[in-house]
Amino acid sequence: MSSDEPSLTMLLVSFGLLIVASAYFSSSETGMMSLNRYRLKHLARNAHAGASRASKLLETPDKLIGVILIGNNFVNFLAASIATTIAIQIFGEPSPLITAVVLTLVVLIFAEVTPKTIAALYPEKIAYPSSLILILLLKILYPVVWVVNVVSNALVRVLGFNSESDDSHQQLSAEELRTVVYESGERLPRPRQGMLLNILDLEHVTVNDILVPRNEILGIDIEDDIDEILSLIGSSQHTRMPVYKKEIDNLIGILHLRSVGKLIRLETVNKAAILRETIEPYYIPESTPLHIQLSKFQRKKLRMAIVVDEYGAIKGLVTLEDILEEIVGEFTTDLADSSKDFHAQQDGSFLIDGSTSVRDINRVLSWDLDASGAKTLNGLLTEILQSIPDSSVGIRLEGYFAEIVQVQDNVIRTVKMWRADSDEPQAHED
Repeated sequence: MSSDEPSLTMLLVSFGLLIVASAYFSSSETGMMSLNRYRLKHLARNAHAGASRASKLLETPDKLIGVILIGNNFVNFLAASIATTIAIQIFGEPSPLITAVVLTLVVLIFAEVTPKTIAALYPEKIAYPSSLILILLLKILYPVVWVVNVVSNALVRVLGFNSESDDSHQQLSAEELRTVVYESGERLPRPRQGMLLNILDLEHVTVNDILVPRNEILGIDIEDDIDEILSLIGSSQHTRMPVYKKEIDNLIGILHLRSVGKLIRLETVNKAAILRETIEPYYIPESTPLHIQLSKFQRKKLRMAIVVDEYGAIKGLVTLEDILEEIVGEFTTDLADSSKDFHAQQDGSFLIDGSTSVRDINRVLSWDLDASGAKTLNGLLTEILQSIPDSSVGIRLEGYFAEIVQVQDNVIRTVKMWRADSDEPQAHED
């Protein structure tokens, strides 16, 4: 070995430094591309220096990848040259096969797999510090990066692809956002997770799914005696009630019960005064999605709407509270109402009111009854039977058993239900 040739120690140190540099470029690429874009934007908006640098680099991914690959290929080629020189000094000849095998293993293990694995597991710890060096390298190597990008972008267009950056793939659809919420796991408290999922469900649910059916509407018949009206108002748990004449189809308007309290204090309460305090009813179609109706309630500053079908007939009513309960769950002020529809039995079954909505059953009991057709349990069972059943009729639904306990006035009043996989004796089918 001549005095002009570098020593073996110097070559090995140089080779090691080049492998470290190659590992840096490999980990930087994986780390930058593995960053959570939404967390990155959040941190950048909160003046996180590393996130701001990384976000700026990712605005032009072609330039980012260009500078990383230029640097990585340069150090890898230089490392290959030094490895050849090391082989000559050790073996006295080039030994290309041994050099290629050893170099491949070293680069693969120490400059590719290991650093990329670490970067994939901890992208922020790698990407944010790396961004400082990458920005500096991009400024230094910009002319080279520009030439490489011009040629590569031209080739991309020749192959029929768009070379411009497209951010549309980063925009989450509702279903993708649902998946994100599901996978939030322990990072998001379960009640908040449930509320977020319920909000996403609003666009798939209409007022027809949650309305109070017309036969259950508690209202004021203005034809009743004034004492009966005041007694009804006094015992009501609601803040607003519809006012009608003889039947709900002859709807007059909506009465805020607080107005009646004012009349009582002034000792001027009578039917005429009640009618003066009644406001014009707000009608909505049954097909209105909940998220749209929620916005309308907010815009119009209203809390109750009368739901009509396609023929204009009154089908029921819906309140702002009903929609909010779809998001946050039950918060009724009537403690009796919170449990009157469900009665757990010792054998594991439930006695359920026939007027209970299928959606409420699914939500409260974590069941999966079909809610796409009939809205109430009574409607679901009569739809399956296609007739008004007698009591003690057993029905097998998909995954559930239902035994009709009480039928009154052509309506199923009470049903005993349990899961098909429980220990309850199987009911007979009809």
